[in-house]
Amino acid sequence: DLFIDKYQTSMPKLTQWAEDNIPEGLSIFGLGLCEFNRKRLRTSNMIERLNQSVKQRTKVAKIFANEDSCLRLVSAVVMEISDEWQSSKAYLSLSDDEFLD
Repeated sequence: DLFIDKYQTSMPKLTQWAEDNIPEGLSIFGLGLCEFNRKRLRTSNMIERLNQSVKQRTKVAKIFANEDSCLRLVSAVVMEISDEWQSSKAYLSLSDDEFLD
């Protein structure tokens, strides 16, 4: 509220955006998750690692015949990583007792 009051007159678009989006961005803290999961959901480490993997695989190919071939490679990499996350890697722990602080 202090931020909104301070910048309401000088930056009305920013304050409107902040009123609409900041509560949604902070909603992770109201889910009742354990600290282990909360930390993983509030950081962008998962996305950064995914982007790094895509970049590594596209660097190897260097030249693509067309846009569709690049899209196929990137889609394959993302699906592979998704399968790993679902089957073997437990990035988030979703057992019932983990929802308690």
